[in-house]
Amino acid sequence: MAKFDDTRSYYRATAHAAPSHPQLEGEIKADVAVLGAGYTGLSAALELAEAGLSVVIVEAETVGFGASGRNGGQICTAYNKSMATIRNRFGEETARAAWDIADAAPKLVGERIKKYGIDCDLKWGYMHAGEKASHVEDLKETQAEWDQYGYTGSKLLEGADLRDKIGSERYKAALWEPGGGHVHPLNYCLGLAQAALKAGVKIYEHSRAIRLDTDDNPAIHTEKGVVRADYMVLAGNAYLRETQPYLFRRLMPVGSYIIATEPLGENRAKGLISGDEAVTNCSFIVDYFRLSGDKRMLFGGRATYSGLEPNDLGGFVRPRMLHVFPQLEDIKIEHVWGGYIGITVDRMPHVGRIGSRTYFSQGYSGHGLALSNMCGKILAQAIRGQAEQFDVMSRFKHPIFPGGKFRTPLLTLGMFWYRIKDALA
Repeated sequence: MAKFDDTRSYYRATAHAAPSHPQLEGEIKADVAVLGAGYTGLSAALELAEAGLSVVIVEAETVGFGASGRNGGQICTAYNKSMATIRNRFGEETARAAWDIADAAPKLVGERIKKYGIDCDLKWGYMHAGEKASHVEDLKETQAEWDQYGYTGSKLLEGADLRDKIGSERYKAALWEPGGGHVHPLNYCLGLAQAALKAGVKIYEHSRAIRLDTDDNPAIHTEKGVVRADYMVLAGNAYLRETQPYLFRRLMPVGSYIIATEPLGENRAKGLISGDEAVTNCSFIVDYFRLSGDKRMLFGGRATYSGLEPNDLGGFVRPRMLHVFPQLEDIKIEHVWGGYIGITVDRMPHVGRIGSRTYFSQGYSGHGLALSNMCGKILAQAIRGQAEQFDVMSRFKHPIFPGGKFRTPLLTLGMFWYRIKDALA
């Protein structure tokens, strides 16, 4: 499994100064031990510490090392799956409760940015862009579905209205909505960590877990230390790997890649995305793009399922960008990076409990920035005895990925079919 070098990341190059944290040594005790210093773990820790509990976070690398510091920065509405799919499977009551959770997730991000004064280039506005006639119909269905759940303010853009928003001839329509948006994801993560520290959370970096006790006496063991706690939160997502076999079998790490251009200047940037929204397309293998705070084009896509890093990330993603924006042919690529996101078989978040004292959340399937924050909060609420939302999310039961040790090549073959399908007009 490739580690991916995040030192080439635009986010690392523009990250705010942040404190380093010691390596875990010796044995310590806490009310709650959290594995993973990304959004999920920091969110849970922050909520718990502000409620008066002692919390320790153990991180294998550094704060925001994983998807929380590498992702596209897009604050998405709802889930990877449609509400109709959720309703048909679980009924209207569960679907309504699940919608309320997802609807609150982007708002939680905005509230925390304001409450803790996090400087992370927050911009509101999101567009879902369709390239085919079938995509346009899907967008209309999505808008009608959102209306049904009380989500107002979205607009279906076509023709001149669409061209005014996105400077590309690639799309036939786009669903614009006000509740999504985008941020500098690493600076947001570092801001959450700073808020957690102020609340009393202790963070240990470069402390990889080598064993987890998930029985009635939860503990995280590292090479040099151990944290014992009354409760434990597992928040490693795609980077947890085989450390917890039950979770590993139900999660697939997927490589995702982003390029950042040189600064474009205000006018040229405005000609690409006039309202500075985040944009994603409607294909199964998605492209996602937005402008950075200093007006670069950040363009991501070309997911891989093999666990191997492409030799030339820039050459891997740049053609996708030029397919959408051929007018950027003369623009230099200054940053290229990749990392893992976690997907589940059914593309819904996997939230639950192992035994009676170990809680987990993973598998946000491309919607992680907002949902991981919300799910971290939900885990904290459950630990404190408020399990209503936890009970909703834990109703989504997740099968293991088929194929056992051969699951990666099987999934790679399946994704090849979807790439062919996306290419068909």
